[in-house]
Amino acid sequence: MIAILGGLGAAVMWASANLISSRSSRLIGASSTLAWMMLVGLAMATPLAVASGPLPPLTPAMSVWAAGSGLGTVIGLFFFYRGLRIGKVGVVAALASTEGAIAAAMAIVAGERPNIPVIVMLFVITGGVATVALSSGETAEPDARASAGHDERRAVMFGVAAALCFGLSIYSIGQLALSLPPFVALLPPRVVGVAGVWLPLALTGRLRMSRRAVPMVVLIGVAEVLGNASYIVGARESIAIAAVLASQYAAVAAVGAFVFFGERLSPSQRWGIVVIAAGIAVLTAVRG
Repeated sequence: MIAILGGLGAAVMWASANLISSRSSRLIGASSTLAWMMLVGLAMATPLAVASGPLPPLTPAMSVWAAGSGLGTVIGLFFFYRGLRIGKVGVVAALASTEGAIAAAMAIVAGERPNIPVIVMLFVITGGVATVALSSGETAEPDARASAGHDERRAVMFGVAAALCFGLSIYSIGQLALSLPPFVALLPPRVVGVAGVWLPLALTGRLRMSRRAVPMVVLIGVAEVLGNASYIVGARESIAIAAVLASQYAAVAAVGAFVFFGERLSPSQRWGIVVIAAGIAVLTAVRG
């Protein structure tokens, strides 16, 4: 039961963060959204990390994985928010949610020997990504199709770039979690985000904020941390169950974007997102 609740909690939190990010990034920009989210997240994650227990001695391998998790998350979120700023939440989130498949591919490169179902699901997910990407701009009106299609293609590129970075991040977090207390893994991305994004923007006077965006960035930071914490709690009972449910945040975000923002996807995009969600679920199950 804990694995189910943890996975569902992560999916809802991450989807909520995605939906709010799509609005705040259009108000204050992707960089400022990321910067403030990381600051809020660090303030929230630090007590959780401290409560997790004492840190073991830092080794070179742990340093590498901490850097990978931090840089992968921060750069991935920057690409992700840029995509949300110009594209559809459902499309960008679906592409970014393939991070699990990318992490699996990295594990294969690193020497893991996958079974046949894993290989098949990687091809299925790739097909879903291609369907979503190639269908961008289908729903635009004839006189606006060129500009809309251009934005959709750029959003697709940002979504794919985010997925690559997120794949590196979750693979690194997985390695890091083997030797660290559970919630300590929440810290590296947020430390990197504050040091590498918030601080430079603040020092150069390029950090933006508006009254409307204040509650948004607070909610994004809180939702991101709670989503990660919920997934960690669920995965401690069953990684397979928690990951299957958590990976469906893209589908939840797509439904939320339709309900709250009236976003409509082309039939091809809808089928592509369904294929991606199903492929991720099966891949996580057969790997778990």
